[in-house]
Amino acid sequence: MTRLQGKTALITGAARGIGRAFAEAYVREGARVAIADIDIARARETAGQIGPAAIAVELDVTRQDSIDTAVAETVAALGQIDILINNAAIFTAAPLVEIDRADYARTFDINVAGTLFMMQAVARHMIDHGIKGRIINMASQAGRRGEPLVAVYCATKAAVISLTQSAGLNLIAHGINVNAIAPGVVDGEHWDGVDAFFAKYEGKAPGQKKAEVGAGVPYGRMGRAEDLTGMAVFLASDEADYIVAQCYNVDGGQWMS
Repeated sequence: MTRLQGKTALITGAARGIGRAFAEAYVREGARVAIADIDIARARETAGQIGPAAIAVELDVTRQDSIDTAVAETVAALGQIDILINNAAIFTAAPLVEIDRADYARTFDINVAGTLFMMQAVARHMIDHGIKGRIINMASQAGRRGEPLVAVYCATKAAVISLTQSAGLNLIAHGINVNAIAPGVVDGEHWDGVDAFFAKYEGKAPGQKKAEVGAGVPYGRMGRAEDLTGMAVFLASDEADYIVAQCYNVDGGQWMS
């Protein structure tokens, strides 16, 4: 399969989990990828395991100098950036009366500002070089509705959906398509942390929340990172050329819009 033959992609938070699955899928489709992550050691390990079509780039999306350097290093190594996936994000949870201002600020800084300023930096590169690029933001079913203990995270993902719509309408004038993917509950090592929040605030045994949410998916199980790769490849391909400012649910039937 070569739907992305000759393309180059920068994927944030790609050293593990969903980001890594995207990188592997893109390489299978003929692309070269930059594994961008704050954990540079793990990013290098992942890139080495994927093979010569992958490079590692250190990236902290809360720092503009780091964003600018990561974009410059990717361009220097791969020639240009045709595709950006904004995947880097963190999860947090607490009852409304216990939300911590510093935690709120950090979550918005990574999930929202990180997405915005990565889009800005890569869009500038695409515009300057006449690249008809693709930007894919990672939203969430949490951005579609509120949750009792997840006000801050839900708000960040709602903001990502809104940013996708505005950026999509703005950047299509330059031939740059911006869209988003909204996963449901996706299994992976990050779920240990998510499960711990619910164990703390709902008094559940370790693993109980994870089992409950998996059982609640109409498809019959939690998602896997690989369940999202088809949409990520499609939105980056020429097949999605007329799709602008949309957010696609890939969640096993949890949300309909």
